Amino acid sequence: MENVKELPEYTKHQLALRNGQDRDEIWIAYEGNIYDVKKSRLWRDGNHYEHWAGQDLTEELQDAPHADYVFDKFAIIGRLKK
Repeated sequence: MENVKELPEYTKHQLALRNGQDRDEIWIAYEGNIYDVKKSRLWRDGNHYEHWAGQDLTEELQDAPHADYVFDKFAIIGRLKK
């Protein structure tokens, strides 16, 4: 895997455009990493239960019925700018 520090950085605004509605891309952020979740049937149309793509879901994961291992199957495609 690529070194995460060498990945492109995206702003929250750029991430918000990858919500499955405005563009074909479906991205989410978690702990500073941006994941492409388009291939997941659970993120079809950019939403997963009450969560929406194009956002940083770091804090929301605390209420999820699963742990962060769910991100292991998705590619990290960028970093979220602070």
